[in-house]
Parts: sequence; C-alpha cells; structure tokens
Amino acid sequence: MAVDRVLLAEPRGFCAGVEKAIKALAWMVRVFDGPVYCYHEIVHNQAVVEQFRAQGVVFVDDVSEVPEGAPLMLSAHGTAPDVVEAARGRAGLVIDAVCPLVTKVHHELKTRSRKGYTVIYVGHAGHEEAVGTMAVAPEAAHLVQSEEDLAAVAVAPGTPVALLAQTTLSHDEWQGLMEAARKRFPDLWMPGRSDLCFATTNRQAALRQIARRADAVVVIGSANSSNTVALEKVAIASGAARVVRVDAAGELPGDLEGTVGVTAGASAPEALVEAVIERLAPRHGVEVVRVTTEDEYFPPPPELRELLRALALVLGVLVGAPRGEQEAGFEPLSEDRGVSAASVLLALSS
Repeated sequence: MAVDRVLLAEPRGFCAGVEKAIKALAWMVRVFDGPVYCYHEIVHNQAVVEQFRAQGVVFVDDVSEVPEGAPLMLSAHGTAPDVVEAARGRAGLVIDAVCPLVTKVHHELKTRSRKGYTVIYVGHAGHEEAVGTMAVAPEAAHLVQSEEDLAAVAVAPGTPVALLAQTTLSHDEWQGLMEAARKRFPDLWMPGRSDLCFATTNRQAALRQIARRADAVVVIGSANSSNTVALEKVAIASGAARVVRVDAAGELPGDLEGTVGVTAGASAPEALVEAVIERLAPRHGVEVVRVTTEDEYFPPPPELRELLRALALVLGVLVGAPRGEQEAGFEPLSEDRGVSAASVLLALSS
C-alpha cells in the first residue's frame, strides 16, 4: 500500500451502551464458574463475541437453550417482554444489559399504544433491536423501512399516530421517512428528544468531515452491526470515492493509497482501529478529525450491582470485617466509570 495520510474520525468505536454491556458480561465471566449464557450476541462485533466465547460464554438465540438455573445476560439491543419473562422463569440469574436509549423507545411505544395511538416504527426488519421493540406492543406498531411501507400503513380515521425509530439508523435514512410521515400525518406525535442514538449521530457527523477529503474510507465493524452499515451509507452519500468495510486489519485490500479515512462502528474495539492504522502505515502520519467529545456514561445493570454488593457482604463476613463495614458493604463498581471496556477485554485475554 502507498497510503500518505490517515484521517481518523473522532468519535469512533465503543459507545456508552456498548461499554456498559461488555463490562457487565465480563463481570459475569469473573463471578461464575461457567458457562455463562447470553441471549443473542452481547454486541454486534465479531471480535468481541469471539473473545467472550473463548472465556466460556455461550450465545443463544432462544432462552430454551439455557439450562435451568444457569446465569444469563440479555444483550444490549433490547429483548421482547415475553422473552424476558421466560428467561426469568428459567435462568438462575438474569442480568439485562439493554442500552438505556433502547429502553426509552420501548417506554415510548408502550405509552403511546396504551393511549390508543397507531405507532409507526422506522427500523430494519429482523434486526434484534427492531424485533424486541416491536414485541412491546405488536398490536399497535407497524415497522416501515421505505416510503412504500409507510404508504401501506392503514390508520383508522381519528386515530392518533406516533413515529418512533430504531436507535442505530443513519440520519439520512431517518430524515426522509420522518418528513414523509409528517406530510401524511400533520398531527404526528414524536418524542421531544430524538430516538436516534447520540453516539451513532456523532460518529456519522465525524465521518462526514473526512469522507470528501479521502481517496478511500475504511469503516471498521461487523456486517450485522446496523450502525456500522449506516456508516458505510453515510460515507457513500458524503462523496467518498471508495468505501471499504472490514472486521479486522487482515481484510484490508492491498491497493489503498493516498489519503484514507478511518472510522469504527459503535461496537468495534479500539484495538481493531490501531491494527488497521498499523497495517495502513501512513507515511505522513495520522490526523484526528474531531467533531465533539463524548462523556456519556451508563451505569452497570441494577441486577449486577445487587449481585456484587451481596457477594462483597458475604466476603466481608468470611474475612471477619467489622460489622459496620459488613453492613455498609464494599462497592465493587464504585470505580466503574473510570474503567474502559477496552481495558476489561484486554484483562480477560491476558
């Protein structure tokens, strides 16, 4: 390759929801002898999933595959209510790693359906987030992916209509359907704060800044990652002459040259970014193109916090800690905000 310079998008890679989910599953691996089960891939990234598989995590697509009494984690993409109920009736401990932004959409759908709304949900059919969301109120929700789908939605006269979205859509994909829905339904209800994930939006904005300046754009992430696929679309729409998606540095084509833009989907580890840049070996270095700084933090799932507090209390009794300390307990997650998922993954593999 004859790469002169790399334009590196910032933000890129892990978002707050992915950080939360990865760290939570890592705690389960530490606490339980195994195997630990996870309903669906914890996040949509091949490298992350394989790393957890190496630690004994078993990923399943049906909770009936989980042995009774085994520990189970529910993925970051959100889970259908009936699946959550079935999981809690079967597994010994269920920890839900759902992203809070997905929970927000679930709540909006539940509330609007109870108020008699017909709910139009813009999402990707078959994606785990969309499947879980639609299951919250299947009698009220209609999934649309195109203006043709939108036109086909039947709404009884006088029925109020609401519009919601899968969190990982590209802004361009959402914008067109939102405008079409507003045109058809002038009194359309929408949430005051957009359903689109701030991290997804930020990564797309950073990519737009580098796409036209680059001879090629490399998007790092897995094919089943909706936000990664959205980045590919954004790069093309922004005028990138060539767009390449890779899961790892070894998949890079050998004919890249000139200025290469690099970004990563919200579930792609920074280690993959570092490996890609090393493989590109830009002769004139790396220019970071930053559009914003993210400082959002999502705390660990409440079930995990309760579990670790209970274990800390038991440990305090076993080591003979003073009663006051036993009752106060040790807070294992007090430093969680300062610990990155990248460092957790590195520790797991060492």
